[in-house]
Amino acid sequence: MPIRALTFDTGGTVLDWHGGLVRRLNAVCGDRLAGMEPHVLVNDWRKRAMKAIVGQLQPAFNMDDVHRETLGATLQAFGLVDLSASEREALWRGWYELDAWPDFPAALQALGRALPVVSFTMLPTALVMGVSRRNALAWDAIISCEMIGVYKPHAEAYATAARWLGLAPQDILMVACHNFDLNAAQAAGFKTAFVRRPDEWGPQGPQDPHPNRPYDLVVDGFEELRRQVLNGPGAFPGP
Repeated sequence: MPIRALTFDTGGTVLDWHGGLVRRLNAVCGDRLAGMEPHVLVNDWRKRAMKAIVGQLQPAFNMDDVHRETLGATLQAFGLVDLSASEREALWRGWYELDAWPDFPAALQALGRALPVVSFTMLPTALVMGVSRRNALAWDAIISCEMIGVYKPHAEAYATAARWLGLAPQDILMVACHNFDLNAAQAAGFKTAFVRRPDEWGPQGPQDPHPNRPYDLVVDGFEELRRQVLNGPGAFPGP
């Protein structure tokens, strides 16, 4: 499976958004969460945000804006209406202070020594820059759908990413834990790798924990992805 670059979904595949936002919610709201389930609240926020951004064409907003707007709707739905402006800002800012999954940084470093590694994401450019610096993630490039103006899973997003990388789609391995992203990438001609992230949505478990069609690779984590890409049959030679 020769490839010339890897592109990574970033929001759930690389970053533990659920764990980070639950910790931030507990820190900001404290006793006001009595009788509530923080995991459910955070997942509601994420679902609202994804519904508002997926498939957008030339929107006048980005995912930062969506996170602000949907936070207000979620807090209203859970009865947390007494939060101050600074507390709401602290919750929103939690997106900029997420941790990467523990198995990702070392694998990215090893893969990046052999091949270009690219964040290809619906998250805003500034957010990806911030969390990448926080987690010492060295990308060759960040391609945000914000830059393209076309959000996944539209085919134009994938075609533009390939064109900007100067590669044919079939030369790129799209890495994600979400079927909708990989299915669209596959339809656009990319090679595909499904990485299982069983804790992405916390105790509730991921919405699509298993591949829903054949992909080029299906792995349980990033160390396995590293081995398959760098040392598997037909792989790009690497460390």
